Amino acid sequence: MTDPIGDMIIRIQNGYLAKHKEVALPHSCLKEELGKVLIKHGFLKDLKVELNKQKIKKTLILELKYVARKPVLEKVKRISKPGLRVYADVKKLKRVLPGLGIMIISTNQGLLTLDEARKNNQGGEIICRVW
Repeated sequence: MTDPIGDMIIRIQNGYLAKHKEVALPHSCLKEELGKVLIKHGFLKDLKVELNKQKIKKTLILELKYVARKPVLEKVKRISKPGLRVYADVKKLKRVLPGLGIMIISTNQGLLTLDEARKNNQGGEIICRVW
């Protein structure tokens, strides 16, 4: 797999389209951090990490969130990709649908939203926009 974050985003979107309760995907620390950011901002309900039966590999299980049977997360747009990394200074970034969406940035302090990055004056790699 060349783009694990892109795969995660697509699995979440497909889970919402199919009206699943949860989505399972291979575990990585970056995916877990991204899931925690989405939970913190109300786009996902919960996150669990489970070992498989052989206790060798971990699986990340994301519980999807619905309001009145409609998905909370409408759209996710991947910005920085393995073939084209996008880095930006925090002062040059614009908000995503103010009040409705977030932009997730990978910094040396971990994954931050645009508001948190502005507060810490941190630029970095733009991972995705969520609304």
